[in-house]
Amino acid sequence: NMNFLPGIWWSLPLVLVWATPPVSSSWWYMGAVGSSRVMCDNVPGLVSRQRQLCRRHPEAMLSIGRGVAAWTAECQHQFRRHRWDCNALERGQRLLGRVLQRSSRESAFVHAISSAGVVFAITRACSQGELKSCSCDPKKKGSAKDSKGHFDWGGCSDNIDYGIKFARAFVDAKERRGKDARALMNLHNNRAGRKAVKRFLKQECKCHGVSGSCTLRTCWLAMADFRKTGDYLWKKYNGAIQVVMNQDGTGFTVANKRFKKPTKNDLVYFESSPDYCIRDRDVGSLGTAGRVCNQTSRGMDSCEVMCCGRGYDTSRVSRMTKCECKFHWCCAVRCQDCLEVVDIHTCKAPKSAGWISRT
Repeated sequence: NMNFLPGIWWSLPLVLVWATPPVSSSWWYMGAVGSSRVMCDNVPGLVSRQRQLCRRHPEAMLSIGRGVAAWTAECQHQFRRHRWDCNALERGQRLLGRVLQRSSRESAFVHAISSAGVVFAITRACSQGELKSCSCDPKKKGSAKDSKGHFDWGGCSDNIDYGIKFARAFVDAKERRGKDARALMNLHNNRAGRKAVKRFLKQECKCHGVSGSCTLRTCWLAMADFRKTGDYLWKKYNGAIQVVMNQDGTGFTVANKRFKKPTKNDLVYFESSPDYCIRDRDVGSLGTAGRVCNQTSRGMDSCEVMCCGRGYDTSRVSRMTKCECKFHWCCAVRCQDCLEVVDIHTCKAPKSAGWISRT
């Protein structure tokens, strides 16, 4: 339930099993911090290095839970118009696990966005004074200069370097145990996700002086909204590069020599994606039966593409909307409630609507 503040919640890329207490469950937080060894030893799936970090930084686990919520919502937003819509996350670990067992574009995106979510959450927690091990960026002190002139560092600059360092240590720990192709792919995509958050760090300033003139400025660095990271990684997903292992097993080469070599910012994958048209346990697909499609679109959310040529059903529904909105001086917009009748189009199910399993 996304209305709850995640505490310990399941997320395969992080190899965690999280439970979701309500926001008011301060007893859980205090108990977890007070008995970090007991808590960390009872979280299934953690490798040794992750348990060590959990015991050393128990308060960070709550922040990681927030990061899980952020990247899950962002993944679902980015894939909302596609056959695979990232909602396998809500259907349990086995279904998402099937997706991540394939070295596909979708797996690449999930690893990148989940790694980014941890960076974002840990960095934010540092700035808000929630973690004992970090605070505002200690390097942003004294005076500096930019294109607008001199300024003083002030306020609280987001400590993105600490967030990246912690996320790299925690999220990459499982992959570093293996030297196979999938581990190298996951490490690459994890790093791309971390770099994406830092890419949108921006300088914000406040002017001081007579009548707000900028004779004196105080500036700090702040992360942009997580949507910026999600949009950027979505573009990288669409431009992801298919690779193969090189002969000595230490890195990648492009599968198609006509394409450029991937940079550290690019997402990489080995296997082509399945079509996700039908419910298939082996690939972690929920299918598209019952999905809402756009009758007038020519994109991925069109009824032709979303429904995989099976056709769609149309139902007429009534809903309340805001209408006849008027601007009132100085600062108010007032609207009326209007009843709107709309047609909703949903994809037909295949003739055999059960799960396909090849095992």
